[in-house]
Amino acid sequence: MSIETSGSNTLEQWQGIAQRELSAVQTRFFIDGDYRDAIDGARFESINPANLETIAVVSAANEKDVDVAVAAARKAFRSGVWSGMAPRERMEILYRYTKLIDDNAEQLAVLDTLDMGKPISDMLNGDIPAVISTIQFMAEYIDKIEGTVTNTASDVMHYVLREPIGVVGAISPWNYPLLMAIWKVAPALAAGNTVVLKPAEQAPLSCLRIAELFVEAGGPPGVFNVINGIGEVAGKALALHNDVDKVTFTGSTEVGKLMLQYAGQSNMKRVSLECGGKSPQVFMADTANLERAVSAACDGIYTNMGEVCNAGSRILVEKPLYDEFVERFIAEGKDAYVPGDPLDPQTNLGPLVTAEAQQRVLSFIESGKQEGAQLEFGGDVPEMVGAYINPTLFTNVNNNMRIAREEIFGPVASILPFDGIDEAIAIANDTIYGLAAGVWTSDLNKAHRLIKEIEAGVIWVNSFDEGDMTQPFGGYKQSGNARDKCVESILSYTQSKSAWIRLSE
Repeated sequence: MSIETSGSNTLEQWQGIAQRELSAVQTRFFIDGDYRDAIDGARFESINPANLETIAVVSAANEKDVDVAVAAARKAFRSGVWSGMAPRERMEILYRYTKLIDDNAEQLAVLDTLDMGKPISDMLNGDIPAVISTIQFMAEYIDKIEGTVTNTASDVMHYVLREPIGVVGAISPWNYPLLMAIWKVAPALAAGNTVVLKPAEQAPLSCLRIAELFVEAGGPPGVFNVINGIGEVAGKALALHNDVDKVTFTGSTEVGKLMLQYAGQSNMKRVSLECGGKSPQVFMADTANLERAVSAACDGIYTNMGEVCNAGSRILVEKPLYDEFVERFIAEGKDAYVPGDPLDPQTNLGPLVTAEAQQRVLSFIESGKQEGAQLEFGGDVPEMVGAYINPTLFTNVNNNMRIAREEIFGPVASILPFDGIDEAIAIANDTIYGLAAGVWTSDLNKAHRLIKEIEAGVIWVNSFDEGDMTQPFGGYKQSGNARDKCVESILSYTQSKSAWIRLSE
């Protein structure tokens, strides 16, 4: 059933769909075009964070399983069955792939909702359409990947080819299970590579299905493989594998650093990282549309339960605007996001991904209280089963507090006052991260100065978390080195080859 049709379902209908899909869900690996069990039979539980019940028991990969998956990907790559396919043929397969994803939107949406607690409406209105547009964009660029012919002496011809890297090991996060996987898989496939995907163990189910749909669309077996497992075992083995030519990872900065070490310890494979963030939103006193600005601040931290790498968690407000901004934020933010059953189309705040994540966020809230920040609302859990936390706001925060320095990954906002643009820039850059930032001002000179001097890979002006597929997404500093979504992304899955030809006299 398509996105458009699925959008009219009620809570009761989604509950029925969930039961249907769980009764038939695949839990084994998808390797070389078929499902198979772990060699040693290892398995792990996938937990629904909305009720803390086990929804599936999934095969868990170890080094031997990773070897099998990588061997299948290497065989497919060397055969040229995908990399050697005419560009327009690969494009047509990916176009059919997007059609199948739309046809199966209901199934894919409900699996992510059950696995990590994302509200079903967010899946239908945000994630699934973005998955489709990502694949379409990458497919459209396949026959636009060009080499160059340089200007040389008359008796020499020199040209540079763009070729696929080979086998790509992709390790995707749980906060956008389908979308973040596709941000890696789609450009890698479009460039002609083969892929072994290891989804996060907290949300493993939907990625198995999209690999199967790729084959249904006409993708050759072995080109897109999926293994599930624990990061410390399966993810590590994939990153250390000597027959993987590139590893692309989205997740914590701590694990991102390990990816770099694993590459050095193995075959010096290429590494693309999109890691943590502590994004500032800077609101100058001359912000023109304060109503829209406050709404963007609320959405920037509470959307997706705050489990967003570029969440606008540090809200920097110039002192002349501070009191009014805080008053408006409290009035709007306190009740804008209400915890509820993520299968209910009316819910806009689901649970955190695990009970452990809930306790971690609560520990940050406690540290904010202990360090002297003012708790304006939230800071507690609702009276319901599951890993829920109420939207939380701290004011009078300074940048030395843990809640201002560390990535919380939950619905916890901090408002920090500043005095003038110089202090705003200093606070914004006083972090190990540099993923994104928001700038709000009606002064073009201030806007350009903030854009130039804030150390972040993505900067929005008078908006936040907007964009399309032409926009590179990635960070500075310890937020990583990848650029996702854009043309730069697909080219990062290629390598150049120089051909210098001495012509006959």
